[in-house]
Amino acid sequence: MLLDCAYYKDGSRQEEAPLTIEEAAARCCESEGFVWLGLHEPDPAELREVADRFDLPPLAVEDAMKGAHQRPKIEDYEDGYFLVLHTARYIDETEEVEFGEVHVFTGRDYVVAVRHGEASELHSARERLELHPELLRLGPTAAVWAVMDKVVDDYKPVVEGIENDVEEVEAAVFEKGGDQTRRVYFLRRELARFYRAVHPLIAPLDALQARSRGEDETTLLRNHLRDVEDHVRLVVDEIANQRDVLTSIFQANLAVIGLQQNEAVRKISGWAAIIAVPTFLASVWGMNFKHMPELMLRAGYPIALSLMLITGMTLYFVLRRARWL
Repeated sequence: MLLDCAYYKDGSRQEEAPLTIEEAAARCCESEGFVWLGLHEPDPAELREVADRFDLPPLAVEDAMKGAHQRPKIEDYEDGYFLVLHTARYIDETEEVEFGEVHVFTGRDYVVAVRHGEASELHSARERLELHPELLRLGPTAAVWAVMDKVVDDYKPVVEGIENDVEEVEAAVFEKGGDQTRRVYFLRRELARFYRAVHPLIAPLDALQARSRGEDETTLLRNHLRDVEDHVRLVVDEIANQRDVLTSIFQANLAVIGLQQNEAVRKISGWAAIIAVPTFLASVWGMNFKHMPELMLRAGYPIALSLMLITGMTLYFVLRRARWL
């Protein structure tokens, strides 16, 4: 679906109403300015029309059509490049990271952004860039910066959501003492998936900055790209820190489980000892030998029961004092 399409010239949008694909392709023939076209999960026919109008690389178009399983990357072509970004949002109810993709085609006078998934809508990125004419004058790379900046900014709520759940797991282990092995495992899995989506983005950012080196008029844009890279590296550091914390929590969880098991074994052993002594005494008197002295005592039975009770109670208090019960 075509979300928006605009022609930018001299640092401003030329028409308020979105252009059609045909009108946008015609504007690309003009000497100045560039077209920014945004698509969300387009059907194959619509994407092929855009590809034909803007002469997009066929292999990159095939990747954009699938919209899944693409690693964040940048690919150079004769008149531009193809960029793949991963979007992300955190579903707190299920403690899962939902990923999407943004495929960006750039040329001398156009930017085509194809978004898959619900995360990181790009309309706000367009509006933000339109407030900065000094950046818009720098051409398609400025639009690429706006898209990347929006995608990276949306990583922050994901980091905060995972961090909140990590703190909940930590509290559950040390305060409630429940087994959190399953939850820790799934959070580590989501962190690993998130890392694979974020870390490869550093290379495309480095490549974009390298393209603008040596050009005085793009120093401002290069600084903005460097700021995005700093944010990406910060997110990567946060992911690494949370993985380390989860590793420590996992080890602490195993230790707590081990202590709980030891506590249960101690209690079972204590009660077994209490029951064993009266059982031993009862087994001795239950042998029914003919010449046992106790057999002739009138008070033998009460004495035996009393002895069993006393030894059992004595063991109970001793083990209770030793915190075995």
